[in-house]
Amino acid sequence: MRITLGERTEDTAAVYFRRAQSPAIRRMLPQRAATLEEALADFRETQEPGAKSFGRTVYADGQYVGDVWCYCMDPAGDPQAMVSYCMFEQALWGRGIASEALGLFLEEVRGRFGLERIGAFTFMENAGSIRVLEKNGFRLEEAFTEDGVASGYYLRASI
Repeated sequence: MRITLGERTEDTAAVYFRRAQSPAIRRMLPQRAATLEEALADFRETQEPGAKSFGRTVYADGQYVGDVWCYCMDPAGDPQAMVSYCMFEQALWGRGIASEALGLFLEEVRGRFGLERIGAFTFMENAGSIRVLEKNGFRLEEAFTEDGVASGYYLRASI
């Protein structure tokens, strides 16, 4: 399967928001935007000069299947950004798409923004997400419980 990254647009942001509302995704990926309008406002913010976030769409054999993004970007920070991803096309879960997409994305943000220390949060019950992070060189830095949910903070020290 050929995995590529594409530009995020207002249209893809709307598709992403609608597709990411499935119960299986919402259980594993907390989402800030509660409405489509909020999601589109968040997207527009990423398009402003000096934005602290950057994202890409993920395609598998030309089909839009998810998104990957950095937020809290600060080249002087530690970590320099946080990363997240969601493959909303559930029929393709477990095929390595998120792992490959994250690898491509990390290469891009290193080249584009000079980011080398990237963090990520995931729920400890999300074995798939943990595999994606570990395949891309992230290591568990801290396990903690938040709001009764076992979670982990992962760090990739050099991308």
